[in-house]
Amino acid sequence: MAEETKKQEAEKKEEKKEEKAAEAKEEKEEKLEEKKEKAEEKKEEAKEKKEEKKAEEKKEKEEAKAVEFTIPLGKKFRQTARYRKTPKAIKAIKEFLARHMKVYDRDLSKIKLDKYLNEFMWARGARNPPSKIKVKVIRDGEIVRAELADMPEKLRFKKEKLEKRETATPKKKPEKPAETKEKTEEEKAEEKEKKAAVVEAGQKLEKASAKQAKHMARQKTGQPKRQRRMALQK
Repeated sequence: MAEETKKQEAEKKEEKKEEKAAEAKEEKEEKLEEKKEKAEEKKEEAKEKKEEKKAEEKKEKEEAKAVEFTIPLGKKFRQTARYRKTPKAIKAIKEFLARHMKVYDRDLSKIKLDKYLNEFMWARGARNPPSKIKVKVIRDGEIVRAELADMPEKLRFKKEKLEKRETATPKKKPEKPAETKEKTEEEKAEEKEKKAAVVEAGQKLEKASAKQAKHMARQKTGQPKRQRRMALQK
């Protein structure tokens, strides 16, 4: 008996040792996973910072290359028709930029105006454009891009809102697990019976409506089209 108890105690000790070893392994694995996750997060943060720095450098370079012009427009659309003043002013901006940026053949199709600049020009309608405008110009190869230098608060707020919306990552909806329930034979039989009952009810309604239509037609044919005058019958 003493030997058996000793064996049981030894087995229990071994089991405890094995459990402790397993727990230690699990803890080590968890720690390794946490370290990996932290390392990945750090890498992602470093990449984001690099991308932000690159974007800032690009902006700085573009701003360094950018040229500002204050374009007078009052004389250009003074003698044009009222309903064509704003289009004439926009054309005058393109002509001014083509001349000063030395565009080949003064091709106006190579000059691209920013949508906010265009919106600013059309803000007061076709009859009342601004008399002058301050523009920031950047050359992109053969194409010349122009945008507002001093943007009003309303347009600035709109631009920031659109940029935030574009940069915001769309939230992914959690995917619902596919329901793979196989229908039993009883359910299939019930569905067939329901469909048959619906079809029968539809046929009965059609027959009833056909009978009613025939009855109405007979009634109409039995009555005379016009009422006879009783005085003529006498």
